[in-house]
Amino acid sequence: MRALLYGSGAVGLGIAASLLDCGWEVDIKASGRTKDLINEKGVKRVGLFKEIDIPASRVKVFERLSDIPYGEYDFILICIKSVSNEESALDLSHNKNLLKAHGKIVIFQNGWGTDESYLRYFDKSQVYSARVITGFSRPERNISEVTVHSSPILIGSLYNQPADPVKSLADAITQGGIPCETTNEIHKALWAKMLYNCALNPLGAILNVCYGRLAECESSIFIMNQVIEEIFAVMTAAGYQTYWRSANEYQKAFYGELIPSTYSHRSSTLQDIEKKNKTEIDSLNGSIVRLGKKLGISTPYNTMLYNLIKAKESYF
Repeated sequence: MRALLYGSGAVGLGIAASLLDCGWEVDIKASGRTKDLINEKGVKRVGLFKEIDIPASRVKVFERLSDIPYGEYDFILICIKSVSNEESALDLSHNKNLLKAHGKIVIFQNGWGTDESYLRYFDKSQVYSARVITGFSRPERNISEVTVHSSPILIGSLYNQPADPVKSLADAITQGGIPCETTNEIHKALWAKMLYNCALNPLGAILNVCYGRLAECESSIFIMNQVIEEIFAVMTAAGYQTYWRSANEYQKAFYGELIPSTYSHRSSTLQDIEKKNKTEIDSLNGSIVRLGKKLGISTPYNTMLYNLIKAKESYF
């Protein structure tokens, strides 16, 4: 099997290590120092689960898709930040020969609506989504560290396509040490992560604290509860469901199970702010704000958090 990793961040390199470890051919789109380090030292994964060290001779790195001398990948894995989706989707549309006729694009990103850019150029039957709760960091540009794990990665279609075409991918990721499964209800998993990320990520970034600290303050708990209630209202009006029937039911699991298992985690939004990188807030709380406006549902707390993060970004 052959896969192209579009993006070379912590999540992408962690997934690539799994695939390479079980014998897949994996090419990586990367540039600058990342490209140089992978060409020199290969790809390494450390932290939780299986430690993997892939020599540089096993990995090919390309700065531009047009540099790839061959095509026909079984999978193209989108592992960039969602802020770059417009550019990457257009890039892929100019290089459709790289994907096999029955190949799949799989989006490994935070947020909702991250597939919209790709659906402008590719059929719904080609585009799948992944829900990743596992936490990754990148101590060096060629190294992915698994820092926290809550549940298996889930892969499926938002458009009623069968899960069988992505089973080989899920099995390979699992064989490479990171639990991964297919699902016919990926929408439930993505909305569950939206509830989690939208409540925790921006507030943690604004207050500069880990997830667990947010659950120890009545004021931050109040804000998170309002965010969760707004998301349930928008999600339900849009015709979607998740694993909990109400905001109250979710909040019990949120404070009783989900936050304690990831107490010390610092959100990707906070890490981006510290590095003065653009965040994924548009596909998180921003998507709730946009969908709320479309459906006529007020989302003042999501709107507040969205604008506070956008304000922080404006100071970079």
